[in-house]
Amino acid sequence: MIKVQFAARPERWDTYQAPLREAFAKAGLQVDLRQDHAPAEVDYVIYAPNSDLQDFTGYTACKAVLSLWAGVEKITGNTTLTQPLCRMVDPGLTAGMVEWVTGHVLRYHLDIDRSLKTQDRWDPVVPPLAQERPVTVLGLGALGAACATALAQLGFPVTGWSRSAKCIPGITCEYGDAGFARALQQAQILILLLPDTPATHNTLDAKTLSLLPKGARIINPGRGPLIEDAALLAALDSSHLAHATLDVFRQEPLPQEHPFWAHPQITVTPHIAAETRPLTASQMIVQNIQRGETGLPLLNQVNRDLGY
Repeated sequence: MIKVQFAARPERWDTYQAPLREAFAKAGLQVDLRQDHAPAEVDYVIYAPNSDLQDFTGYTACKAVLSLWAGVEKITGNTTLTQPLCRMVDPGLTAGMVEWVTGHVLRYHLDIDRSLKTQDRWDPVVPPLAQERPVTVLGLGALGAACATALAQLGFPVTGWSRSAKCIPGITCEYGDAGFARALQQAQILILLLPDTPATHNTLDAKTLSLLPKGARIINPGRGPLIEDAALLAALDSSHLAHATLDVFRQEPLPQEHPFWAHPQITVTPHIAAETRPLTASQMIVQNIQRGETGLPLLNQVNRDLGY
C-alpha cells in the first residue's frame, strides 16, 4: 500500500479528494490517501506551499514532494525539504494560460480597447495582419512554449527567449544576453512567462524597458517581481509603452492604494490567467507516483540550483 499525504489548505482537500482517488483507481494503484499519516510512513506528499506542513525533517521515507502549484519559488528555500521536488505541469492549467494570453494578444492586436472607447463615433482604423505584428515571449518552459506555439499558429511572427538554447518549430528562439536584447527590440507585444527566481527579478527595469520599440505593449501572467513597478509606470507615463496588462503582482491581492489600479494605461486582472484544474492535475500527480513506483524518472523535477 502506497501512503500518500495530502498537505494543503482544507478547501483543497475537499476539491482534490475525489479526483485523486478516481485517478489512483484508474491507474491500478493501491493508495492510502490521507491528511494525517505519521510522517515517517509517508511515501509521497502532495503539497501546496501555503499548507501547515513546513518542516519535512520527519518524512524520512518520502520519495518525492509533488507540488500542486506551477511556481515553486515559495518551496525551494525550505532547507528541510531534501526530497525530490516536482512542480505542477497541468494540461488544464496550460490550456487556460494559452487561452488567456491569446485573448489579450488579440485584444491588443485588434485594438479592441480603442473600439470600445469610440462607440460614439464612426472612426475606422484597420489593424494590420498578424504576420505584421511581432510578438516576443520571455520564458520557454511548458507555459511559454505552449503560448508561443499557439500565437505562431495564428500567424504572428513569434520570438521566444530562454536562459539556455531551445528549438521550437515555428518560433525564433533566442537565448543569453545578446539574444535577450534582440528579443526585446522587435517586440510590439511582449509576454512574460519566466519563473520567479533571484536571477529573474526586475527582468524589466528602466534599461531593458527602453529596448522595447515605442508603443509596445506588455502582458504579464508570469510573476509580479519580473517587472520593476516604478520603471513600468515611468515608461507608460513617458508614452514609450502604450499599455500593460498585469495579472500578477509583488503583493497579492494588489493593495487598493497601488497606482496600477487607477492608471489609464494599465489593465489589472486578479491572478486569473491560469489555475490548476483538479481533474487534470490529479492525473499528473498519479502519473508521477506511478513513475516513482516503477523506477522511471520523475516528471518536472525541480533543479534546486536554478530554482525551477
